[in-house]
Amino acid sequence: MSTTYETRYASNPEAVKHYDTDQLRKEFLIENLMESEKVNWTYSHYDRYMAGSAVPVKPLILETIDPLKAKYFLERRELGIINVGASGSVEVDGVSYKLNHKEALYVGQGNKNVVFKSDDAKKPAKYYLNAAPAHKNFPTKLVSLKDANKLELGSLETANHRTVNQMIIGGIVETCQLQMGMTELKTGSVWNTMPAHVHDRRMEIYFYLDIPEGQAVCHFMGQPQETRHIWIQNHQAVISPPWSIHCGSGTSNYSFIWGMAGENLDYGDMDVAKITELR
Repeated sequence: MSTTYETRYASNPEAVKHYDTDQLRKEFLIENLMESEKVNWTYSHYDRYMAGSAVPVKPLILETIDPLKAKYFLERRELGIINVGASGSVEVDGVSYKLNHKEALYVGQGNKNVVFKSDDAKKPAKYYLNAAPAHKNFPTKLVSLKDANKLELGSLETANHRTVNQMIIGGIVETCQLQMGMTELKTGSVWNTMPAHVHDRRMEIYFYLDIPEGQAVCHFMGQPQETRHIWIQNHQAVISPPWSIHCGSGTSNYSFIWGMAGENLDYGDMDVAKITELR
């Protein structure tokens, strides 16, 4: 079987205050992404959100897993895909969608057959996957970086000059609750989403990419007055609970893919944590 999965349960913020480094990483860090010839999933009990990857040398089929108790994967879910590798294609119920590097595909609830493919087995596509519960079918849609809604935020002076590419988001793609996009930091900038923020009605997962060899990102989490950190390598992801701040800083500039789900589709629904009040 080419599909593997693991389950992560929700953690009380009071308990997290007492986690050591190993426990913190075990609960929130996702390290097994982008394994060749596999579909890997992490099923989080925060909003039943799932993060995973597919790296097809030969075509890989999107299979259901036991926690879903579903006849097929998208029976009650919607799927977001962003290709962070070489070019490939995703076949959805017989229709093929070509995905180049950093292009996204939204696949709506109810599609039964999804197949991941690479154009060149020696240079495979690397699909980063997010999935969330869904109650209604919306059309499958391809989104390139040119199609994304772009926000230019921050400045070089505060080391957080970045482009936010809103890709699978209202106004571009209709979804039940899934939102995805990619933030790219400019050369000389290392902080993402600073000032840090919390959004109590949505959880989030960060997937880090474009980290140069020998460099790393320090991801900060926890409540604003009780922060913790996890060191992240390229093509790893971290679960950010709704009660946790969302921010990170790298030893170089980098990119990250953010994915969210919850009860509010308003991207701006967040509470900013003042920099001077972080502890």
